[in-house]
Amino acid sequence: MTSLATNEERAPWLNIVGVGAEGLAGLAPDARMALDTAATVIGGARHLEMLPERPGQERLVWPSPLETALDWIEARAGQPLCVLASGDPFWFGVGATLMRRFPVAQTCVWPAPSAFSLAAARMGWPLQQTRCLSVHGRPMEALRPWLHDGARLLILSRDGDTPAELAHWLTGLGFGDSTLTVLQSLGADREAVVRARAGAWPEVAIEALNTVALECRADPAAQVLAASAGRPEAQFEQDGQITKREVRAVALALLAPGRGERLWDVGAGSGSIGIEWMLADPANTAVAIEPRAERLERIARNASTLGVPALRPIHGRAPEALEDLPPPDAIFIGGGLTTPGLVEHCIDQLRPGGRLVASSVTVEGDAVLAAAHERHGGELTRINVSRAEPLGGMAGWKPLRPVTLWSLRRG
Repeated sequence: MTSLATNEERAPWLNIVGVGAEGLAGLAPDARMALDTAATVIGGARHLEMLPERPGQERLVWPSPLETALDWIEARAGQPLCVLASGDPFWFGVGATLMRRFPVAQTCVWPAPSAFSLAAARMGWPLQQTRCLSVHGRPMEALRPWLHDGARLLILSRDGDTPAELAHWLTGLGFGDSTLTVLQSLGADREAVVRARAGAWPEVAIEALNTVALECRADPAAQVLAASAGRPEAQFEQDGQITKREVRAVALALLAPGRGERLWDVGAGSGSIGIEWMLADPANTAVAIEPRAERLERIARNASTLGVPALRPIHGRAPEALEDLPPPDAIFIGGGLTTPGLVEHCIDQLRPGGRLVASSVTVEGDAVLAAAHERHGGELTRINVSRAEPLGGMAGWKPLRPVTLWSLRRG
């Protein structure tokens, strides 16, 4: 049990109890006491069905949206209240959601072993060398960045259909030789295991409560996403409006993505900058502002295919389309640079310490960047790239269009 109450703060009243597949029998005595003496209990239907009848105890199944339940809990602040959660409430659980609303000093937490811990123990995998992920309430495409030959992933399933869907999806991406071990009802008497290759997944019934241990094996033709910026243009669906990989790698270095930061990709084209920004860290977010509807649809497809389906496409032109957006940590201007006032507006919107990078391939755009550099400082960079292409029976250098980058860090 954990609690951080101090004398100056209200005594703990919000009890968060993790329940394993073995049910209430696995609870520590003080966790069971907190549950039995709670005036109100909130949890999933499966958890509440385990409870014996207790006259006078108020109970609530988690509603949708979850915010309703948080209001319900807040209205009972100070009363003994118990939240039932699956396993460890702070591993893809409700714990983090509750902590955003309620001070940790007012809580007591009894975590049960997480599905990840139990799965790692069954597989003999060191957790620090294993990627722990979830597709419960999340798109499967978000797994994409973590797929590479030799990777070990532990994945919380959505339901009993998830393993078959995952196997089919992996096979289509060139990971058909990967091994899926489905660990069902971990910790319960009915615990069971199904193991097979993704490309030969059997038709078998799977318990809804399951965790998948995935050992990735990539076919020679599988498109594995690189861990660094500057991924090939061929990995993006595009109409020619894309920041070339060499320029993109430099632009991302100047944008300097951290952890949990937000990017505005203005004039996004194919969405490549926003996508690579989000691939830099799972906690990063990005919006892609683009006036052409067909490109917006392409951006959404690229984001899904490349494993960042949470990227948000916005239809419109800057600066009007930027209104009411949360302030960014970084901005990339790849289109619309000559729009009067755009550069100044973007600088004003940056958080302190934020970075702005703007690119130009035209004389007019270069003039805007030169003027911005004179007013605000920063750095101007000229990038000239040539690629070798067939020339008769040999190869010759074909220059790409030169690109000017202006970068600025706001003080």
